[in-house]
Amino acid sequence: MKRYLNIFFLLLALSTVSACTEQGHEHEEEGAVADAITYTCPMHPQIVQHEPGDCPICGMDLVPVSQSGKDTGELMLSESQIALGNIKVQPVGLGDVGSNTILTGKLVLDETQTDVISSRAQGRLERMYIKETGESVRKGQPLYEIYSEELLTLQREYLLALKQYQELGDENPRFASFLEAAKNKLLLYGLTEAQIRSLARTGDLDARVTFVAPSSGVITDVAAAEGQYVTEGAILYRLGKLDKIWVEAELYPQEVAGVQPGDVVQVAVQGFAEEPLPAEVTFISPELRPGSQVATLRAEMPNPDNKYLPGMQANVSLAGKNGAVLAVPTDAVIRDQNGSHVWVQTGDNTFQARMVRIGEESADRVAILSGINENDKVVTSGAYLLYSEFVLKKGSDPMAGHNH
Repeated sequence: MKRYLNIFFLLLALSTVSACTEQGHEHEEEGAVADAITYTCPMHPQIVQHEPGDCPICGMDLVPVSQSGKDTGELMLSESQIALGNIKVQPVGLGDVGSNTILTGKLVLDETQTDVISSRAQGRLERMYIKETGESVRKGQPLYEIYSEELLTLQREYLLALKQYQELGDENPRFASFLEAAKNKLLLYGLTEAQIRSLARTGDLDARVTFVAPSSGVITDVAAAEGQYVTEGAILYRLGKLDKIWVEAELYPQEVAGVQPGDVVQVAVQGFAEEPLPAEVTFISPELRPGSQVATLRAEMPNPDNKYLPGMQANVSLAGKNGAVLAVPTDAVIRDQNGSHVWVQTGDNTFQARMVRIGEESADRVAILSGINENDKVVTSGAYLLYSEFVLKKGSDPMAGHNH
C-alpha cells in the first residue's frame, strides 16, 4: 500500500511541474507580444509608451505601433494615420515610359534656304541700301547700286537693237532675234523687266544700276561696303529664309543610339508660352565634335509668321522608345543611400518596403525592372511619410537589412 502511495505522489508532482512550465511559456509569449507593441501619439511621435493612454502634450489617444516588422521593413498604421498621411495605393500595371531627355538647343538658319547675292558685273559699289545683318527684306526691294561700264555697254547694245528692230524689223525678221538676245543679256546680268521697259521707253543710259532682292528673307551677312570695287561674282550679301528653321542640340555618346533621322522631337522656344512644336530630326553628325565628346543633332521645324529668329535658345525633348514595362508614378519611388525602394501594401493597414531596380524615367513615370510584380499594390501618395514614420518608430532604415 505504501508503494502505491509513493507512485501517486510522484505522478502528481510531475503534472504540477509540467503545468507550471506551460504557464511560464504562455507568460513569456504574452510578454514578448507586449514588448513588440508600443503606443505613440500620431501628432507627437516622440511620445512612446508601453501601455495605452493619452498624449501628455495634446491629449490625443495613443495608438498601438508594432515593432515586429523592424527586420522585414514592415510598418503598421492606424486608420487615422492613413487618413492624415493621405496614404493611397495603386495596383502596378504595364505601360510605356518615355525617357524625356531634355537637351539645350539653339535656333539656326536653314542653310538649304540660304541665297548668296553676288555682283552681276565688275564695278564700284555706289550705294548699299542695307548695311546691317538681321534686317528683313522683301522680294524686289533695292539692295545695292553699282557703277559699271560693262552694264553701260550692254544698255547701248539693247537700245541699238531696239532701234534697228523698229526701223527694219518689218523687212527683216532677224532683227527681232537680235533684240531678244540683247534683252536676255540684260536679264542675265540682273536687270528686271521693269528696268528694261523703262530703258526702252526713255532711252536714257545710266552706268549706275540698282539691283533688287531676288527673294524675301533676312540678311545674315553683309560682305561688302560702299565705295568698294568688286569683280563679277563677288559675294555682297547672304539672304536666309525663315519659313522653316533649324534647331541644333548636342548629344552625348550614350544618347545618340536613342534617336535617329526621321524621329520627331518636341521643341520649346524660350520666351514663348505656347505648346512645344514638333520638329523632325534631319541630321545627326556621324562623328563627335573635335575637342569634345558630343555629337550634333539637327531638326527642322516650321516657323509660322517668321516669329522665331536665329540665335534663340530652345529646349529639345527626346521621347523614349521602350516597350510595355512595369511602371509606377515617380512619387512612389524612394531613393536613399541604400538604393531605390517602394512601399507595397501587404495586408490591412500594413505596408512593406521593397528594394527595386529602376529603368527609364519620364517626368511622371518610372520603369521598374525588378523587385515587385504586376498587380502589387504600391503606395503612390505618402510614400515619403511611410519612410519617415518607419525611421521614427523603428529607429532604422527600412532597407538596411536588404541585399543591395
